[in-house]
Amino acid sequence: MEFLSYETLGLLFCVALIAGWIDSIAGGGGLIALPALLGAGLSPAQALATNKLQGSFGTFAATMNFYKKGHLNLKEIWPMIVMTFIGAALGTLAVQAIDASLLIDVIPFLLVGMGFYFLLQPQIGTQDRKARIGVWAYGLFFGFSIGFYDGFFGPGTGSFFAVAFITMMGFNILKATAHTKVLNFTSNIASLLFFILGGQMVWLVGLVMAMGQLVGGYLGSHMSMKHGGKIIRPLLVVISFAMTIKLIWSSPDHIIHQWVVTLFNL
Repeated sequence: MEFLSYETLGLLFCVALIAGWIDSIAGGGGLIALPALLGAGLSPAQALATNKLQGSFGTFAATMNFYKKGHLNLKEIWPMIVMTFIGAALGTLAVQAIDASLLIDVIPFLLVGMGFYFLLQPQIGTQDRKARIGVWAYGLFFGFSIGFYDGFFGPGTGSFFAVAFITMMGFNILKATAHTKVLNFTSNIASLLFFILGGQMVWLVGLVMAMGQLVGGYLGSHMSMKHGGKIIRPLLVVISFAMTIKLIWSSPDHIIHQWVVTLFNL
């Protein structure tokens, strides 16, 4: 691709900062970063690869901040980390051979359900509850499957991890967010390794945006720890609905897209 101007690189830095801030609180930063990369002239394959690079820095910054403030014990969750890595690696390989259109049809319904889940249950995640499953079970069933999904498709990964932590592990919403960042970073790294091997990385753009992600990830995680559910829950709801709208509107063949077009004669 052609060399990008300093103005464009500066804009991408700012986009990454905002995306990192949002991603560290509620997930969904790719909703902002990926369209910006495509708009800058990267091919879809280059945009996906470069998005994983810059996103890894944001999740790393958030993870380290949560860890330093005592919200994480990595020794306790290593089975989750291992299974998430394996799932994401396999998902990244699978996306190169399998059509992802089925996921585009299904995921918006899951995201809408998740948005209403947090909207209609304001007390969920306010405090720790008894876990329904153990660390290994979470890793096998949720770490692997959500990691696979992140490597294969991606939108909503952080939100899916958070819901699973709250409902299955009994975590409060801040603790769920902290642990989500660890697994999100893990899946990003697994996917990133395979994208690098594929030769699609645009390193200059990725590293410029990575610097923005570092700042955004740190600021967002700090804000999460300071305000807890007061900021995490509303953003989870907003991001869930925003991702749903984005996925549906960019997929003209989706059944909901067709309903809307027919209903409003668009």
